[in-house]
Amino acid sequence: MRASIGAALALALLAGSGSAQAANPKSSAQPQTPSTLKTPADSGMGGELLYQLLISELQITQGQPGAGFSLTLDAARKSRRTELFQRAIQIALQARSGESALQAARAWTEAQPRSPEAQRVVLQLALALDRPADIAQPLRSLLRLTAAAERQPLIQALPQMMARLNDKTAALQAVAPLLKEASKQPTQAMAAWTSLGRLQLAAGQKDRALESAQQAMAKDRQSALPAWLALGLLEQRQPGSDALVQRWLARVDGEEATRVRLEYTRLLIEQKRHSDARAQLNLLTREQASMAQVWLLDGLLYLQLEQLEQATSSLQRYLAVASSEAGQNGRAQAQLLLSQIAEKQGKLEDALAWLDRIEGQEAQAAVQSRRALLLARAGRLDEARALLRGLPADNPTDERRKLVAEAQLLRELGHYVEALQVYEEATQRFPQDADLAYERAMVAEKAGRTDEMERLLRELIARAPDYGHAYNALGYSLADRNQDLAQARELINRAVALIPDDPFIQDSLGWVEFRLGNLAEARRILQAAFERRADPEIAAHLGEVLWTEGQREAALRVWRQGLQQQADNETLLRTLQRLQVKP
Repeated sequence: MRASIGAALALALLAGSGSAQAANPKSSAQPQTPSTLKTPADSGMGGELLYQLLISELQITQGQPGAGFSLTLDAARKSRRTELFQRAIQIALQARSGESALQAARAWTEAQPRSPEAQRVVLQLALALDRPADIAQPLRSLLRLTAAAERQPLIQALPQMMARLNDKTAALQAVAPLLKEASKQPTQAMAAWTSLGRLQLAAGQKDRALESAQQAMAKDRQSALPAWLALGLLEQRQPGSDALVQRWLARVDGEEATRVRLEYTRLLIEQKRHSDARAQLNLLTREQASMAQVWLLDGLLYLQLEQLEQATSSLQRYLAVASSEAGQNGRAQAQLLLSQIAEKQGKLEDALAWLDRIEGQEAQAAVQSRRALLLARAGRLDEARALLRGLPADNPTDERRKLVAEAQLLRELGHYVEALQVYEEATQRFPQDADLAYERAMVAEKAGRTDEMERLLRELIARAPDYGHAYNALGYSLADRNQDLAQARELINRAVALIPDDPFIQDSLGWVEFRLGNLAEARRILQAAFERRADPEIAAHLGEVLWTEGQREAALRVWRQGLQQQADNETLLRTLQRLQVKP
């Protein structure tokens, strides 16, 4: 109770304190006479208000924060004092009442409509409460009250601020009008278009995001912000984004351009656009040979191309120059890749030796999983499983990771029945985990238990009706077995509605249309999916549609492209064998 009384009294003293000399006459070299003493400033709070604050603090101490909040907020409204509004918000937050905190913050803006701090607090609370409808007003006021020179950083920060909101479309709708207004101001136009594009991308409006990126780049040809937005669109395989990135790189030099080029190259490698990635790396290795990240990407590309000696050379060069530039994570990634290369070359001991060199606790889960795989491929499966089972697990996340690692190991080796048993154990341990339930169903299919797979997927759909991949898997399975095609199409369309831009779900939709005999529609859907993701399984389906239509050369080109991506893809090889084709 003494602490609360002390807090209230301290607040009163701070509100009406006099000068330091008045409080401590000895601090002055010249003694002061009564006529020279300064009169304490009027705090603006009479005895009744101070008493009200004291009662508020006592109420909080006695476990009645609601009553304390009401008294403090009332005092804040009467006095219009910043510190009292802040105290009311603090009381509400300590009582875990976000709505009350927002109420107090709004009262603060009503009492002090020209306070940027008050508007900022309302905005922060609306974001924390996931209330996109309450964002526009404080944001508009904050922009108006912010000095012109400081508005651009605020506009640039908006996408990150809005990222915490769950409804991305509502978030976009809340701020799009403000950003379009800001885009009319020359000093804010680039930032406004870029932030608008990022919010559009988050909301799945990729075409509009590309238009915003183009507008932003037109407003400022040198800024890297529109280029990074274009890279985000490229990651989502948006047509036109690649040309935008290249256009920017063609006219900008310097450190930021190098960072953009590195990210561009990484995305090209991820999307297996090997010739384009090679062109970028040729430029980077010539002009940025001392930059470690260049050689890591170079090694990764060579590994994708199965050029193992060149991959080894580039990765070792990375390790040679990365000592001061890269942290443990980068070195661990390179060493894991070198272990993978040694395994491909049949050098098991070298592969294990590379794993032994990896430092850092964060990498140990990946290291042990890799070690277990090497042991299993050497015929020591029991030892590999024991290694994974023996990994420490300090929390449920670690326990889940261990089970998944073991199941994936067994799955990769083709031990589907054993993998299914591990997934059964995992789903019993984590019964609400939709991803585990889905993986269990997929392994049941691999184990030849189609009925069990179907049952598990239907149970998952009933329990998690928004889990789009379950609809897709069940619909594709029916289509692939040429069973109940009407239901298969219905299921896959439901998956498309939930995850509209997934090329693999589009592949399923194209495949069911093929099974229904709608060749032109199947080709249209599959071609669009293949343009988004040149995956060998999509290649298998698109090639079969083309083959059936009599477009034999086009089918062969697609199949060859799929084989370049993954020469041992089961679906593609099975398709070629069934059609008796040698591409």
